[in-house]
Amino acid sequence: MTRIILSTESGADLPKELVEKHQIQVVPMHVIMEGKDYLDGELSVEEVFDYHRRTKKIPSTAATNEHEYQALFKQIRVDFPDSIIVHIGYTSKASASFQSALIASEDFENLYLIDTLNVTGGLAAVVLYAANLLEQDPAIEPVQFIEKIEAIVPKTRLAFLPGSLDFLKAGGRVSNIAYIGGALLKIKPCIELKEGKLVSTTKYRGNMSVVAEKLMRDYLSQYNINRQQLYLIYSIGLAESIKERMEEVAKEAGFEKVTWMQAGAMISTHAGPGGFGIAGIEN
Repeated sequence: MTRIILSTESGADLPKELVEKHQIQVVPMHVIMEGKDYLDGELSVEEVFDYHRRTKKIPSTAATNEHEYQALFKQIRVDFPDSIIVHIGYTSKASASFQSALIASEDFENLYLIDTLNVTGGLAAVVLYAANLLEQDPAIEPVQFIEKIEAIVPKTRLAFLPGSLDFLKAGGRVSNIAYIGGALLKIKPCIELKEGKLVSTTKYRGNMSVVAEKLMRDYLSQYNINRQQLYLIYSIGLAESIKERMEEVAKEAGFEKVTWMQAGAMISTHAGPGGFGIAGIEN
């Protein structure tokens, strides 16, 4: 039986234990700070936040390049000879990573790429859906497998509240006027993926303990998320009391399983400390 191997980028923020359980191959994206290029994972989130405290700047981020994808795919072939590789990628609308993977894939046979049009927990939701399919049916035909994954891509929903407008301002994503108004009114913009692009949708007012619950209830009202699994995302600094409350709300809404994911350096560079997000797949 030919084995299917999954790969994705570090921007999926997959928990380490799930990466190991499903043998998912993860290629790092890049975080560039003080002139040095770090692979995502080499730099701790705390170092990113400390850099902002010292300089009021944030690191920049960069895509995985085609040579890194070539190295990834070659290594998979060494570790899993005769395997079929299915690469489930970071949205092509917000990073050059997927284009680099496409270029690298030209040198390989039995390699398929899927653009999830999503990031962080949304990307992870698709990857783990695929991993669970393989766990349930290891002999699934590759064509059927890919069709099933592609079918849930447009049903995958991610919503995220940045923990700090300071990081959005430092990255040039909000103007000074919007920043000042938002800070005074304690406004937190909800970021969602729309056709693969990061878009600011609802603006919530209040502290994170209030707006996180508002977001959760709005999200569950707007989207008919499959109750088998919900992914909750946080960046370092989110209060434990908020995490506990969000889990209670999820359980009250009938979710069988809730999986928490910590945003890595790549995503935290944009979210700032204390961010909160939700991801799931619609029925």
